[in-house]
Amino acid sequence: MSDHRQAPPDHLVINVQRRDDPVSLVTEADAFAASRTYGKIVVRGPLFGIAEQRRGERPRWRLLTDMDTGYPQDARDELNSYLWFKAKDEAKDPRERRVLLDAVARLGTEPLNELTVGDTCYRVVRADEFARTGEGRLEPPRPTDVDPEGWGALPREPSTTKGFVIDHAAAVGLKEGLDRMGLVPVSYTSERFPPDVLADSQRALRTHPGLVLLPVVFRVMERKEKSWSMESSQHPTPQGARASLVHHLTTMLPLTGEIDEPEAAVYARAAEAFTRRVRPNELSARGRCFEIARIERMMRVGPAGPEDPRRSDIDDQGPTKIHPTMDEWGNVDHSE
Repeated sequence: MSDHRQAPPDHLVINVQRRDDPVSLVTEADAFAASRTYGKIVVRGPLFGIAEQRRGERPRWRLLTDMDTGYPQDARDELNSYLWFKAKDEAKDPRERRVLLDAVARLGTEPLNELTVGDTCYRVVRADEFARTGEGRLEPPRPTDVDPEGWGALPREPSTTKGFVIDHAAAVGLKEGLDRMGLVPVSYTSERFPPDVLADSQRALRTHPGLVLLPVVFRVMERKEKSWSMESSQHPTPQGARASLVHHLTTMLPLTGEIDEPEAAVYARAAEAFTRRVRPNELSARGRCFEIARIERMMRVGPAGPEDPRRSDIDDQGPTKIHPTMDEWGNVDHSE
């Protein structure tokens, strides 16, 4: 930072502010306590999504998706659909609709990672998913994480990621500031990664030296002998992940045909016992152990904003036309 005689650029600023309100103090204490038990991190790999930057909002970007796709083209397809429905439902006149549909047409044939439509710039953005570990397990939900109780019909969980503002210089608490500082130099080092992946990871430290943490999410993970496997999509709350585990064991697993009726009954009993507990985070059945894990995501930020896909990221899906043709008057050709 000493190279910048004036105020340093936003992507190099971590603005830590003391917060004395009771909720913040308890949350900070909870985070420090968790760090003593779960002091290591395991990086699973990249996730992709879409961010937008409207004219006048620079340097801030806003996430439009949940950052839960594993490939850049999945995110491009999300943008394709977003713009198509925006043209269908929100365009105020044929001229605005035509601009949106032209962008949709490009996304159907070109693997674009950035696209400006009107006064808004859209970008495919990248984050790394990781979990904290300690004592031979993944970090479970913390007492201060939002965690609704009850096993009745759960309401649709509102996303905590969509709408998140990527603002590197925004004020954060002490623990998050320390976490970000500790994660800034983190790169891939495992021998399981190919050389080009390792090289791109090192390069990102220079091109995108800043780092922000996205809202925490929760997944069902299955503990293996020397690793963990992911058994669910991400959920904004631990209870949402627990409900997905019960659904997986009682509904989805029997449908796969991989287990017979006696085995299905064993899983059903285990799931039923699981639901009798208050905020349980572990379930074992037939030698398998499932955990509700607290998942974090870090996004690197450079002078021009959040990082886009790297050259070494797996990106072997091609763009395709997703929706039927629409004209600038909003007429959709359903005969295609």
